[in-house]
Amino acid sequence: NDTFVTIGNSGTIKTSLDAVAWTPRTSGTTNTLIGITYANDTFVTIGNSGTILTSPDGVTWTPRTSETTNAFSGITYGDGTFVAVGEGGIILTSSDGSSWTPRTSGTSRFLFGITQANGTFVAVGSAGTILTSSDGSTWTSRTSGTSINLRGASYGNNTFVTVGNSGTILTSNDGSSWT
Repeated sequence: NDTFVTIGNSGTIKTSLDAVAWTPRTSGTTNTLIGITYANDTFVTIGNSGTILTSPDGVTWTPRTSETTNAFSGITYGDGTFVAVGEGGIILTSSDGSSWTPRTSGTSRFLFGITQANGTFVAVGSAGTILTSSDGSTWTSRTSGTSINLRGASYGNNTFVTVGNSGTILTSNDGSSWT
């Protein structure tokens, strides 16, 4: 919607129309906000203590029920679904950003990052954890070949990429097999 939104510690939210001048906004939380995405005319931000907030414009924010006190650390949107991941292997999905459904990840490890492309969600986390899903609901564990914490995931040029501690970088063409 031509609005930049930044988030941070103590519930900090700021917006900008030009990425130069920033206006503080009221989030309604003092929890640290860690991830944000925008899709379907909705900003969704996630953070510590199970915090989920939504906004149609980046200015007015509404708290949403996550039914967890676990920290969230990553959020993405793809194929009509928002997916949030975090502490204890938590995964929640939502079609609208407002109502969230817990999903079984099959791990209790911290999930730090998530991305989606080509019909595949890829979540990454501690001790080399990589999970994939075609719908955000059913998850499959993948072999990463490392026990290093994987911190983030992205997709570009027909390749999934995850990065982790100690300069670790893994790539995959399909999300299932990693090099």
